[in-house]
Amino acid sequence: MSDAVRAGANAGATSLDPDDWDALRADAHHMLDDMLDYLAGVRDRPVWQPIPPKVRAGFAEPLPRGGTPLPDVYRRFTEDIAPYATGNVHPGFMGWVHGGGTAVGMLAEMLAAGLNANCGGRDHIGIEVERQIVRWLRELFGFPQTASGVFVTGSSMANFMALLVARTAAVGPQVREGGLPGERLTAYASAAAHGCVVQAADLAGLGRGALRRIPFGKDHRIDLAALKRRIAEDRAAGCLPFLVTGSAGTVDVGAIDDLAALAALCRDEGLWFHVDGAYGALGMLSDEIAPKLKGLSEANSIALDFHKWGQVNYDAGFLIVRDGEQHRDTFAAPAAYLRRETRGLAGGSPWPCDYGPDLSRGFRALKTWFTLKTFGADRMGAMIAHTCKVARHLEARVAREPELEVLAPVTLNIVCFRYRAAPDVVDALNAEIVADLHESGIAAPSSTTIDGALAIRAAIVNHRTTFADVDRMVDAAMKFGAERVG
Repeated sequence: MSDAVRAGANAGATSLDPDDWDALRADAHHMLDDMLDYLAGVRDRPVWQPIPPKVRAGFAEPLPRGGTPLPDVYRRFTEDIAPYATGNVHPGFMGWVHGGGTAVGMLAEMLAAGLNANCGGRDHIGIEVERQIVRWLRELFGFPQTASGVFVTGSSMANFMALLVARTAAVGPQVREGGLPGERLTAYASAAAHGCVVQAADLAGLGRGALRRIPFGKDHRIDLAALKRRIAEDRAAGCLPFLVTGSAGTVDVGAIDDLAALAALCRDEGLWFHVDGAYGALGMLSDEIAPKLKGLSEANSIALDFHKWGQVNYDAGFLIVRDGEQHRDTFAAPAAYLRRETRGLAGGSPWPCDYGPDLSRGFRALKTWFTLKTFGADRMGAMIAHTCKVARHLEARVAREPELEVLAPVTLNIVCFRYRAAPDVVDALNAEIVADLHESGIAAPSSTTIDGALAIRAAIVNHRTTFADVDRMVDAAMKFGAERVG
């Protein structure tokens, strides 16, 4: 036996590669065909269905010590996993701001998994693809060439990282070594801002109270006069205001703060201006939506999710920072094992790990690159504008029904409404209607509270959702409401 054959035989005892590549290829093609059928036939299934107790109990099994043939594992997937997913690929999913994904993104994710690239750093093409996305966002948002960007899990992480960059810009890089002794940093955001903006202050060690939640008006935009007063009060009390976060699409109703006015205020006050654009920032792709985002290009940093309006398959969050040096000063951490060279695989510095806390990172940029390259910015923008048209159709439909009422202005693609009923039962009734809709499999809206009233909240984010889908939801909501009122 030759040395090469002997080495291969020895490796076979521990390698996880298949013994029969042809058999694996057949299994793989079967799985791919099934998933394409799953997407193509999405309307033939319920949006969501509850997990049966028997199926749930099956996932309490102990750690498997022996292996199971791949076809058997896949059969378990088709029977016990695929039918009980979140449902956000379905056009009837309207509950939370989840994108629907695409078949293109699914294929790109498969390719990325095959490459299995760690995109924390080093000189390989995965890093260059991510830099391409940074360049495209600079162009889209009107940011300078010095702007930096990095993929993260989602906007919760991006908003947290932006706060850290703003903190470093306010008190200097020494904060990374000595912390914040004696500093009373304060940050500001609308009371309508996403909860992760408050959580960011908590995670950064500032305390949740350091994030001042400013009231908003009837239009659900931050009250600028109240913001100015609070900043002045905090300065007078010896605090150090350092950050204002504007919302480009609030979580409850999709309102957009006056970003241009916030940018001017931050310039006057010497504050970092960050925008939580988790889904709304990509409205810049649409000529119809972009004017609503005036002032976005003046931000110091923007958080966004390609997996929402961008329809990239989960997960693909992003942070872009106007001043790349300030961004890098916040996260770069030289270490011997991260030594940089001028040639070879250890070249290509700076690396993505210099702009965030993750060293081990998947190739999120590939599915984003595939999506933007395949569909193009114009088609993506038209899709985004269409979701807003569907929302306006839903708003008009609700307004025509005497049994229903709209509870908040519709700025983008979120419609909050409810079934009318007596004050003492209206909230409980609408909560039941939401659950009825989920369990029917027809639609999956969520609920929220608007001015103290429980609302049915429909977020039209999925590119597959049509006028007919929202009409079907309204029809079902009215039916369930009438049945419960009796």
